[in-house]
Amino acid sequence: MRELLAHNLAPLMFLGLIAGMAIGYPAAFSLAAIGLFFGVAGIELGLISSDFLGNLTYQLYAVISNDLLLAIPFFTLMGAILERAGLAEDLLEGFGQLFGGLKGGLSYAVVVVGAILGAITGTVAASVIAMGLIALPVMMKYGYSIRHATGVIAASGTVTQLIPPSLVLVVLADQLGKPVGDMYLGAIGPSLIQITLFCFWVWIVSRIWPDAVPALPPEARTLRGWPLFWKCTRAMVPSLALIFLVLGTIFMGLATPTEAGAMGVVGAIALAAANRRLTWPVMWQGMETTMRITSMVVFILIGARVFSLVFQGVGGKEWIEGFLTSLPGGQVGFLIFVNLFVFLLAFFLDFFEIAFIIIPLLVPTAEKLGIDLIWFGVLLGANMQTSFMHPPFGFALFYLRGIAPKEVKTSDIYWGAVPWLFLQLVLCAILIFWPQSVTYFLDTRKIDGSKVEVQVAPPPTFGGSPFGAPGGSPFGSPAPSFPTTPPPPFLDPLRK
Repeated sequence: MRELLAHNLAPLMFLGLIAGMAIGYPAAFSLAAIGLFFGVAGIELGLISSDFLGNLTYQLYAVISNDLLLAIPFFTLMGAILERAGLAEDLLEGFGQLFGGLKGGLSYAVVVVGAILGAITGTVAASVIAMGLIALPVMMKYGYSIRHATGVIAASGTVTQLIPPSLVLVVLADQLGKPVGDMYLGAIGPSLIQITLFCFWVWIVSRIWPDAVPALPPEARTLRGWPLFWKCTRAMVPSLALIFLVLGTIFMGLATPTEAGAMGVVGAIALAAANRRLTWPVMWQGMETTMRITSMVVFILIGARVFSLVFQGVGGKEWIEGFLTSLPGGQVGFLIFVNLFVFLLAFFLDFFEIAFIIIPLLVPTAEKLGIDLIWFGVLLGANMQTSFMHPPFGFALFYLRGIAPKEVKTSDIYWGAVPWLFLQLVLCAILIFWPQSVTYFLDTRKIDGSKVEVQVAPPPTFGGSPFGAPGGSPFGSPAPSFPTTPPPPFLDPLRK
């Protein structure tokens, strides 16, 4: 019996993790409790030594001393402040007037503004809540389908997961051991593809079901010409300035993600002050949200480190690697299985939990199969977008339910998310079969070392010798020889 348990302790530990998540116990405490329980079991079964768990001190210190994770509270605080800074109102009003004459014009405006807010805030909650409060009543007023309106608002908010400076990409970069800047560059192409897919679906809806997405009546389009141009420009300039302050400094190597996040917070505070929205309640609510999310992340990460250390000690790494490498289809089979697995986990787990628990188990196999980890991380980030759109546990749907009018049914919110969820899965398929959509921006900045030539000019000569040395020989001449002196006699006995 002991041999059977010892041989299957890693699978049992993984099943224990699934059971702990299934009963709804907090993930951080489930991970730590399961790790410690199976750690004691591993010691009793002789799989690990009694001092093995002493490595936990180093693991926990690595969590609290990780400079990269400091970017999480900065980006969270920036998003929380921008949510109340009035930026979304200006953007939606300007682009709503710009696209209002088209069928589905308000939907196009929501997609574009969602992408801009995603490139500024990096948090889904800020985008979904801001657009839901502003755009949903307007779309309902002008006869938009409830399901379409709620779906486009929720989906456009989840684009934030993929558009830099996404918190998901920061966490994935940490777990994959890759630079955050490379993850951000790799996510540019998929972000553009996702926005294009959303706009294409709006166009399809406007052609097949035009009554679901009517154009704004002429009396609602009060701005035209230069006033409209000035309205859009006035809303865009602060947004572009903040995007450059955060992303531009990272891409140009002027700031680390943590430093860029800190500058983004300063920019968000300045923007809120410029819009006369900077009040003590706004700052307090932003700091409270930041404290809650950061504490959750740290505790989940600590629990994940406890679980991961023990799981590797009892042979879990080899068990997972052997299982995944034996899948049929090689790289494609591995990627299809992993994406299906993550997609199903996203029904029950938050993206932080998936990143901290599952990703470390997949990385060794991905490296063994020769998969580019930047591409792999962006692909998983695109997949984890769906965790916000899954009925019935999608957080974007919860956010929207919390701020939607009472006449909007919960069933309409859930059914409205289905086509957009399908579009997110289409994006995952595109990334699998077209890897260049991720690697293009990374490849453009690489230098082919085989084509680099270094030419060194010869030293100047004066009078037939370099630097005017009379009768001298150029560098590279044989070294002069000097007569050797025999060793002193008192060393001979030592040599003998």
